[in-house]
Amino acid sequence: MRFLATLLLWLITTAALVLAVPVVWAQSTLVSEDGYASLAASAAGDSRLQDAMASELTTQVIALGEDNGYELNPELVRTVADSYTRNTGFPGQFAQANRIAHRWMFTGAVPSGNSTDQWLIDVAPMLSDPSFAATLGTLDLQVPSTLTVPLTVDAEELQPGKLRWLATWGPWASTGIAVLTGVFALLTLAAARSRGKVITALGVSALLAGAAGWAAIEVGHRFVDGALNRTTGDIRTVAEVMVSHAEDSLHQWLNYTLLAGGGLVVLGVVAAVLGGVLRSSSDG
Repeated sequence: MRFLATLLLWLITTAALVLAVPVVWAQSTLVSEDGYASLAASAAGDSRLQDAMASELTTQVIALGEDNGYELNPELVRTVADSYTRNTGFPGQFAQANRIAHRWMFTGAVPSGNSTDQWLIDVAPMLSDPSFAATLGTLDLQVPSTLTVPLTVDAEELQPGKLRWLATWGPWASTGIAVLTGVFALLTLAAARSRGKVITALGVSALLAGAAGWAAIEVGHRFVDGALNRTTGDIRTVAEVMVSHAEDSLHQWLNYTLLAGGGLVVLGVVAAVLGGVLRSSSDG
């Protein structure tokens, strides 16, 4: 009976760990506004995103000039945009723009000027950067307080606050599953006759969780591609880079899980061997 109880507890622990790693990662990286902003700032260091945003900002500046009766030199504007997206202030401003987009989806906060169901990003703060302001200032061309660019096409399922429930319950769910995983791991240790063997088994649990996460990412690629198809042009490139950095972040978590699992397996084997030696010595 003790063996069966230990086996059942180990299975529950393994299942909980497989779920806990992606849930806690998603909460800290995607659902959390600070985590998402940090992801955006990290992605802003990618040259592909910098080029795409420079192209989009160039388009917006030229359009802004045309609306006010100015014909701007596209090459000059693009040079300014390239310089801006590669300066040290860009990651922070890109992260702030993504905070606003995050609030639209997770809290329902709608930026002024958004009268559609589209998910938008406000590029006005970027165009207000001194490098742009100096160029536009010679034309007496003022950047509006809000200048939004669609992140997605119009879609009925994309509504402000669509993911509010995740923002509300995500912290509770991630904390709960992490605590449950730890509790069941301790119960498994308590129920087992051999501590060394159960530590090895818990290491295997972590290895399974890491491997399952890698497999799930590969399977999920087609769903991600479907979501990316809602974007076009330069914004699609921006979205692709953001997704790529999110995958890299999750891969890193899964790699740490695999490393921890490998360490526990080694520790468990060593503990089991030492335990056997000590028992043999005491019997002798």
